[in-house]
Amino acid sequence: MKVATLKNGQPDGALVCVSDDLKRMWPAGTPTLQGLLDGATITSPDTDGLFNESICHSPLPRAYQFLDGSAYVNHVELVRKARGADMPDSFWTDPLMYQGGSDSFMSPTDPIIGNPAWGIDFEAEIAVITDPVRMGADRDEALEAIRFVMLCNDLSLRNLIPTELAKGFGFVQSKPASAFSPVAVSPDDLPGWRDGKLHGIVRIDINNQPYGRVNAGVDMTFDFGQLIAHAAKTRDLAAGTIIGSGTVSNKLNGGPGKTIAAGGAGYACIAEQRMVETIVEGAPQTPFLQPGDRVQIWMSDPKGKNIFGNIDQVVSPWPASA
Repeated sequence: MKVATLKNGQPDGALVCVSDDLKRMWPAGTPTLQGLLDGATITSPDTDGLFNESICHSPLPRAYQFLDGSAYVNHVELVRKARGADMPDSFWTDPLMYQGGSDSFMSPTDPIIGNPAWGIDFEAEIAVITDPVRMGADRDEALEAIRFVMLCNDLSLRNLIPTELAKGFGFVQSKPASAFSPVAVSPDDLPGWRDGKLHGIVRIDINNQPYGRVNAGVDMTFDFGQLIAHAAKTRDLAAGTIIGSGTVSNKLNGGPGKTIAAGGAGYACIAEQRMVETIVEGAPQTPFLQPGDRVQIWMSDPKGKNIFGNIDQVVSPWPASA
């Protein structure tokens, strides 16, 4: 099953089913995705229409909870290595996770608004939407609770992060609203979904040029079953909880200046490229996003068919015009 949420002037939008080729849509028979997760049923299509990504919200325009992990420990290791810090062994056995804002997400085509001095960065991630998960659920039970999978652009304001983390109380200002792919896909209908991981190439272009072709499956230290079980260790998770993977990262990404190959290379955020530049060249060279920059994130199946639609966002001038 593929679903999307259309903008209709209401906070939760209107749920539609989407054809596998992302060309057609029809009413889902229940008004919202949250309603579907809470137990409403999907009915057969009664009206056919052309699917248009430009009028889509993120599949869940708002959610009860958004928990973002760091499943790709290679990313964390690079961050610490770039500043000369050792990484605790526990990072390989106990996932990092923080609670992000979820009262409103951006649509996949909304502008990115922020002061360039804040260090605006994209982060290409995989995310899942869950059914209810009981406190104490193990990995296998947690995997069964995954209802939909989607892509995420989890924005970070890199220059605000050090001051916030120094307070010892986590992210707030440095993590603005995230955007998700137009379409969410059930695991059973998702090519490359195996053992709680999505195996495939996340594709990122910056200003219409290839920036990252990063393999989402090969270097994922913690699968989504482990991430969900970690989140549910001391609490129940409501239906409609979103769990993010953290920035997709590969151990062998070629280093600075490496030509991006179809098999997987490049980066899923600017910070990681800057980390590698610092390690190899002594200082970062690549700037963070600037007004007018365009970020595109998508994934194709082995036949080249787009799976989730496109996250396609442009950085708006600051201050944002009315």
